[in-house]
Amino acid sequence: MVSEATILPGSLATIQPATWRDMNSLRHLERLCFPKDAWPLLDLVGVLTLPNVVRLKAEADGLMVGFVAGDIRPSQHLAWIATIGVLPDYRGRGIGRRLLEGHRQEAAGGLRGANPRAARAPVRARLQQVSHPTLPEQRLPAGRHMAQILR
Repeated sequence: MVSEATILPGSLATIQPATWRDMNSLRHLERLCFPKDAWPLLDLVGVLTLPNVVRLKAEADGLMVGFVAGDIRPSQHLAWIATIGVLPDYRGRGIGRRLLEGHRQEAAGGLRGANPRAARAPVRARLQQVSHPTLPEQRLPAGRHMAQILR
């Protein structure tokens, strides 16, 4: 999945899959978006390499300016968004919205499996804030933990 979002006149942000090669950029983004509780290196390795994780990045001006990741739970018909962040200088330009939409599309494809007809059908999705007992409270205001319930 690669899409583009206009962030400034004449400038584009691309939304595309993130890989382990994005580790340094993701560490930088985490530190700026979540200065009090950025994920440790091991968590970042996991989010960039574990199976059944949707991981997308937004790039603009040669930088990773946004990131979203979450796992797919087919048995529950939902996808869990573990983290989403956009660099402060790039906020308010629709990048976070595009990352959420990209995550929704990728998760819907994973939840529908290999059925091509189902993959083309529209998806009704809603975001719902959920609590998570093992995450520090200070992370919730900056990067809300959300579940996408797909039907």
